[in-house]
Amino acid sequence: TMAHSKALLVLENFIAGKFVPCSSYIDSYNPSTGEVYCRVPDSGKEEVEAAVKAAKTAFPIWSSKSPLERSQILNKLADLIEHDLEAFAQAESKDQGKTITFARTVDIPRAVYNFRFFASSILHHTTECTEMATVGCVHYTSRTPVGVAGLISPWNLPLYLLTWKIAPAIACGNTVVAKPSEMTSVTAWMMCKLLEKAGVPHGVVNVVFGTGAKAGEALVCHPDVPLISFTGSMLTAQRITEKSAPHCKRLSLELGGKNPAIIFDDADLSQCIPTTLRSSFANQGEICLCTSRIFVQRGIYSDFLKRFVAEAKKWKVGNPSDPTVDVGALISKEHLEKVKGYVKKAQAEGARVLCGEGVDSLALPTGNQKGYFMLPTVIAEVKDESCCMQEEIFGPVTCVVAFDTEEEVIERANSVKYGLAATVWSSNVGRVHRVAQKLQSGLVWTNCWLVRDLNLPFGGMKASGIGREGAKDSYEFFTEVKTITIKH
Repeated sequence: TMAHSKALLVLENFIAGKFVPCSSYIDSYNPSTGEVYCRVPDSGKEEVEAAVKAAKTAFPIWSSKSPLERSQILNKLADLIEHDLEAFAQAESKDQGKTITFARTVDIPRAVYNFRFFASSILHHTTECTEMATVGCVHYTSRTPVGVAGLISPWNLPLYLLTWKIAPAIACGNTVVAKPSEMTSVTAWMMCKLLEKAGVPHGVVNVVFGTGAKAGEALVCHPDVPLISFTGSMLTAQRITEKSAPHCKRLSLELGGKNPAIIFDDADLSQCIPTTLRSSFANQGEICLCTSRIFVQRGIYSDFLKRFVAEAKKWKVGNPSDPTVDVGALISKEHLEKVKGYVKKAQAEGARVLCGEGVDSLALPTGNQKGYFMLPTVIAEVKDESCCMQEEIFGPVTCVVAFDTEEEVIERANSVKYGLAATVWSSNVGRVHRVAQKLQSGLVWTNCWLVRDLNLPFGGMKASGIGREGAKDSYEFFTEVKTITIKH
């Protein structure tokens, strides 16, 4: 590998406003070709120690700035990322495997908006005040930043989810040490290059690259990091909870989903089918909000299935940089094997695979033969207790089953350990409200999917996580509240 290493992109940690080389590196692959395209620092305790120290040093200055000063810096950073939108989109697509179209229209615009949103919301928070006239007291609350925030983000929406953490953390006056996924670190590194120009003081944002087991663990265990925000798997979240418990850290955990779509016989299928295809297969199905269990009322089941499969077959899989492609590559070889394994299990259990993996042949362009690609796959006649209906697959796979009554489908939709998002399709307003009330889910969309107002809480119930994110919720998480009583 040394021979071609000159051509490889080599990333460096960003600590105290400077790029710092690392003593060892890990390979990062281009998922659409299966080849190494970048080297990422394999950071550990030492690097995290330096980053935390820098963040701690920068905290007094940054936290004493006014919300308006911080707001102006966040807006400037948003402008700089937006100015380089195309370069960021190209890098995200190449590094993650997602289509250039998705990176251009979803990932990078949302990353820009994350900074703009919190730059605005930080100016509008108010604190509470109550009076007790009878005892001559007035009570009020005051909110202050917590300190150094440890932010750990995943590989599916790399810059989008990293900025969703960095923006509120620094808007509130905290300093941060962030660790992106080692599989998708390029756009975070590119963002670091813009921080100084945006006016972010040295040490306010530090980025340490590496694995969860080494860099992530060092961050979670560090005594000077009082707060951890994590998006990723339940397994990692359990480890974070255990490791942070001795330090009584504050945790925000955004975990997986096994999200149901419930389609009643009065649904408008002309809207429902294209949206449910998107909610199943967008970003290769690698979004925690993707639909992976589709419950269709028996009266329209066969009609829905026929139309849904016909449309799924039209989705084009191939080179992510081709703007006409709908489905890019999955993140890694291991992940592709895991997702394909679920389809094999379903078949072994007697379910029917109606299109996609193992049924249709996948023709790839010459340069993408070794990439990690998979066709959108629809499985029917799968039992509720099957692992394909219980576990998060996180790929372009969805299961379609029939139901009869409203009560029955609510019970079945709730019968998994997760509770992140759900979609309900019906033209009956009363039913929509009834069902939404009864679903154990942090987010319920009706007759739409992924329409987000960042003001409102985002997060899941049950095994889908702890805490919520949004204008008010993120502000509460990233600040300490103090109640002050004055007797006059």
